[in-house]
Amino acid sequence: MSIPSPADEAALVCSARGCRAGAVWALEWNNPRLHDADRRKTWLACAEHRGSLGDFLDARGFLRAVTPVPGSPTLDT
Repeated sequence: MSIPSPADEAALVCSARGCRAGAVWALEWNNPRLHDADRRKTWLACAEHRGSLGDFLDARGFLRAVTPVPGSPTLDT
């Protein structure tokens, strides 16, 4: 699955409740009880919320991958 790259990068906002920061990470996940093994849903995360969102998904066995969002500064590190 590829991460969407809209023309307006301001649209890529962190998925954490109440956060309006730009997303730099894509957390790909699925719930194996509800989704086919190949299906991936995506939460976006800013640097501050990458850990808490990832921990939430990982604790439930849902987290499949964490990748940099295209065009984010994380690609340069």
